[in-house]
Amino acid sequence: MAGLLPALVVEVRNHAPHVEAFAAAIGDSAPASRESECGCRQFDVWRDPADPTVFFHFELYDEAAIPAHARSPHFLAMDSATRDWTAVQTVRRATRIQP
Repeated sequence: MAGLLPALVVEVRNHAPHVEAFAAAIGDSAPASRESECGCRQFDVWRDPADPTVFFHFELYDEAAIPAHARSPHFLAMDSATRDWTAVQTVRRATRIQP
């Protein structure tokens, strides 16, 4: 469907000792995506109340902005800092079918 923004839904399950450090790191990185990346329309971070080791990112980007996000300095720094803290990460790409 032309003209619709792709959504990325990222689920990150962290190792328990690193949960608060991850929360702080994503708390710095998400606003940098929203504020500095051309084409980033939304970047929300959610935490599972039943399992505090699990975070969800809901991201909306212009199609061309997705690869640029993965090369952005704040993304690369976040990825490098948190990679060993993450037990499982799942990225799902979705397209909106109904407003």
